[in-house]
Amino acid sequence: VQLQASGGGLVQPGGSLRLSCAASGRTVSGAAVAWFRRAPGKEREFVAAISRIDGRPDVADSVKDRFTISRDNAKSTVYLQMNSLKPEDTAVYYCAAKTDFFRNYDPRKYHSWGQGTLVTVSS
Repeated sequence: VQLQASGGGLVQPGGSLRLSCAASGRTVSGAAVAWFRRAPGKEREFVAAISRIDGRPDVADSVKDRFTISRDNAKSTVYLQMNSLKPEDTAVYYCAAKTDFFRNYDPRKYHSWGQGTLVTVSS
C-alpha cells in the first residue's frame, strides 16, 4: 500500500487541524493505519491507530482527549482530527499501515509509511 499524508501547516495554540492519509494499492479497509509523529530532537512517537477490521480506534493517552482518528473507506483515507493544539504537538506527522491490530505503538510492525506532513503550533 502507498500512503500520502497531507494537511499539516502552521496553527496557533488552541487551534485545530485535520490530517489526511490517502491510501492506494490496498484500500483502507484492508489495513490498520496509524499516525506517528517525530518532534525535533525526540524519538518517533505513536499517536493513534485505527483497526482494519471494525474501525476501532487506539489513541495514545497523551492526546486522547484532543485527537480523534477516523476513516472513510469509500475514499481510502484515514483522518487525524487534532483539536486544542499545543506547542508540544509540533512535529512531522507520518501515517503508516500494517496488517494486524496488535502492538500498534511499535513502528517496527508497519510495512508502509507516508512521507510525513509538518505541523507547527506557534503563536
